[in-house]
Amino acid sequence: MSKRIVIKVGSNALTRADGRLDVTRMSALVDQIAWLRQQGHEVILVSSGAVACGRRELKATHELDSVEQRQLFSALGQVKLVGLYYDLFREYHIHVGQVLTMKENFEPGEQYRNQQQCMRVMLENGVLPIVNENDTVSVTELMFTDNDELSGLIAQMMQADTLILLSNIDGIFTGNPADPQSQLIKTVAPGCDLSQYIQTEKSSAGRGGMQSKYATATKIQQVGIRVIIANGKRENVLVDLMEHPETTPHTEFLCN
Repeated sequence: MSKRIVIKVGSNALTRADGRLDVTRMSALVDQIAWLRQQGHEVILVSSGAVACGRRELKATHELDSVEQRQLFSALGQVKLVGLYYDLFREYHIHVGQVLTMKENFEPGEQYRNQQQCMRVMLENGVLPIVNENDTVSVTELMFTDNDELSGLIAQMMQADTLILLSNIDGIFTGNPADPQSQLIKTVAPGCDLSQYIQTEKSSAGRGGMQSKYATATKIQQVGIRVIIANGKRENVLVDLMEHPETTPHTEFLCN
């Protein structure tokens, strides 16, 4: 029986130390998603990285405020990002479609239904939706907290079986992940409070952090969707999560 999986990949999982897009890592992600589809799974990809792409494409001619930077770099970078995905997935004869969305599209009503129907018909026709926030028009209070929140809303909207949040660490630890004494929390039962273990620092390349992933995971867990937090920089992590979950580091939020 096929499963519907939403995969969110964060900027830190897609960029190198210098902030540039890691095309090798991106290619490996595509290889793994193609494998998932070959196993009969439906996949929706929520991908960050547009701003990181755009920042490396152009040097602004004058000083820009934070909103202007985000609008400019995301407009440039989204084209490059989706173009790269298009080329990589084409090697597997997988069609991709871009879905740019805003927070207001998740309010009950016609926009919600239209977006849901668009993604449904894409999946029915074998098209892989690639979702990102429309940063060119989403500013300040109109923005999602980050793509963790967006991926959770997509998982709910599309009634996914599993949401996988890929970051640059293995999951939630009992302390600082860099501390050898910290232990990885492997499973989280419904109603279990891990807030004492959540680091508040945000990621260097993106807007989110573990606090955001934890908030999304607990919320989505409550509606009966399994959530996995894992390290997107680990080789073959998506395949290993499916085939060798017991030996692949991750934190799983169990659902009833």
